[in-house]
Amino acid sequence: MIRDFPLLPLPQYGVARIGCSPEVPASIAADLRKIGVPAGLIGYEYQPLTEATLLGRIGESGLVVFGTSGLFGRLGIDVASGRVVQIPKTDSATAWHVNRDLGAFHQCVAATIARFPFYEEDEEDRFQEAADELRRLLTALDDTALADNGLWETLCDDVAMGDYANWEEE
Repeated sequence: MIRDFPLLPLPQYGVARIGCSPEVPASIAADLRKIGVPAGLIGYEYQPLTEATLLGRIGESGLVVFGTSGLFGRLGIDVASGRVVQIPKTDSATAWHVNRDLGAFHQCVAATIARFPFYEEDEEDRFQEAADELRRLLTALDDTALADNGLWETLCDDVAMGDYANWEEE
């Protein structure tokens, strides 16, 4: 079979310890130092920054940004609620729910990586089934994870379309 792009190595769950800029609230900085952030997800779905920073107001409060998502998106912790949210770009006033807190984000990342690969390249009939399995897994860990337009719902939709079929161990 001819591939459109090279195979990528399987992701592994790990924890990254990142710095915090001085304006990050002490309670969030303490959490980030204590439990860190996931060292990555799959591809560019999520990657940690080297330093968490306080971004301007998103909704009712500020957002402590700790990672990237896709080309322009950012992941962070809403200062008022402690929720992990995703914004499509740094100057956006829109924030999509990801997880109820940083601990739930860790759990969902670890479980998603453990479940990967979701299917084999030639298993088109399993794409939707794999996405449904992943949805059940994520919901069991955090019943808020599958928020509309959120990171996890989008990832599950991508799994259902077969977007993760060309991954293989090196």
